[in-house]
Amino acid sequence: MALDTAWRRGFLCRFLVVVAASAPDQRAWREEHDILAAQLAPDLLLGLRLAPGLAEEGALSGDSLADVKLIGAVLEEMTRDGATDWWTAEALSDSPGWVRLRELAGRVLVREGETGTGLRDLRVLPRENR
Repeated sequence: MALDTAWRRGFLCRFLVVVAASAPDQRAWREEHDILAAQLAPDLLLGLRLAPGLAEEGALSGDSLADVKLIGAVLEEMTRDGATDWWTAEALSDSPGWVRLRELAGRVLVREGETGTGLRDLRVLPRENR
C-alpha cells in the first residue's frame, strides 16, 4: 500500500474510531484533550470524502464504502436539526442517530481489520498548536 494511501486509510480509520466509541468514552476523550465539537467536524467530513478514493484503490472494501456513505447520510440528517448540539452528553447517550453511527463505524472497523486502535490511543495536538 502506497504511503499516501496508507495515510488516508489511517485518517479514515481514526475518524471511525472516534465515531464508534461509546458515549462515555467520547465525552472523556473530548474533555481530556479539550476538543470542541466544531473542531471535529472538518476532520469528520474529510474522512468521509477519503473513502471513495480508497475504495477505488482497493484499500477499502465496497461494503465498507457503503457503510461510510451511510455514516455520511446519518450525520447529514442529524445536522439538519441546527437546534441540537449532537456532542452533548445527552445527545451522545440518547440519540438514535449516535447509536446508528456507532454501529456502522464499528462494523467498518471490524470488516477492515482495524480493531487494534482505541480512542485513548489517538493523539491530539495541544490546544495552542491547533
